[in-house]
Amino acid sequence: MTRIVLKWALNSLALFIVMKLIPGIHIDQFQDLLLATLVIGLLNVFLRPIIVLLTLPVTLLTLGLFTFVINGLMFFLAAHLVSGFHVTGFGAAFIAALLFSLISSVLNMLFGTKN
Repeated sequence: MTRIVLKWALNSLALFIVMKLIPGIHIDQFQDLLLATLVIGLLNVFLRPIIVLLTLPVTLLTLGLFTFVINGLMFFLAAHLVSGFHVTGFGAAFIAALLFSLISSVLNMLFGTKN
């Protein structure tokens, strides 16, 4: 249980850093940051595998690069589901998803929470 909370905290920190780096990402309150992190995680666990499976032909044709678009879509969808989490457009969501993945991976590796 402690590991899950630590991963959530590290991912929240990663989202906070992304919000500071990307001008098109805004979060109203701290609670919205925590909720947005939770929603992004849940979307990546439950919805992303289905979308990856449905778009497998496109992903194969683009040699896997379409998965970056799927990550951006998950980020953009999370912004629509959480009222205090704002993304100005798909471009901002795409770049933010890339940075979020990178920063989150580095933080989880540094703190030893990576599986």
